[in-house]
Amino acid sequence: MSFAEQLTRLQVFLDADELHDEALDYVATHGFLTALSICSEAVPEREWIDAIFSEEAPHYKDDAQRAEIEATLIQLKAHIARQLASDEEFELPCDLDLGDEPDDSDLRGWCIGFMEGVFTREAAWFETAEEEVSEMLLPIMVGSGLFDDQPEFADIAQDANLMDDMIVQIPEALTALYLLCNAPDEKPAILKPRHH
Repeated sequence: MSFAEQLTRLQVFLDADELHDEALDYVATHGFLTALSICSEAVPEREWIDAIFSEEAPHYKDDAQRAEIEATLIQLKAHIARQLASDEEFELPCDLDLGDEPDDSDLRGWCIGFMEGVFTREAAWFETAEEEVSEMLLPIMVGSGLFDDQPEFADIAQDANLMDDMIVQIPEALTALYLLCNAPDEKPAILKPRHH
């Protein structure tokens, strides 16, 4: 089975209604694994696989399905890590657009998944360069909607153009975060808002 076919099967499994209410769907899982791939502290496989499902074992048909799903998750994480380490712009599995109903958008799900990954090892993210990391995380934090009750985020959420400007910076922010956390000697320039 090709990796693309494995991913399709993984997507069907993660997007099924049978999973735990708190489980991450495919797009959120991609965001979660992207954060784990950037973080300077490795998270044990068993811990992050259980975190995706919000329970120790979802209802697999059998051991073979469990082995296949877990192996595909591990391959997906490795694939994301390779993408981050390459010189190409990182591609998200969804459009860089929150649409008319941000809460229903795939991008919001991806950003929430990413932030879940950050919360898994929060101290490791902020221990060396708190200010730079916070600044680079900003487009993802805005996209997640998790912080909209904070005044500065509420202001951004009210401004559609500013939101769009920030969201298109996500791939760039990911590359910058990856370099900062994994190759601190090649410090990227802090992202500057683009003026159209």
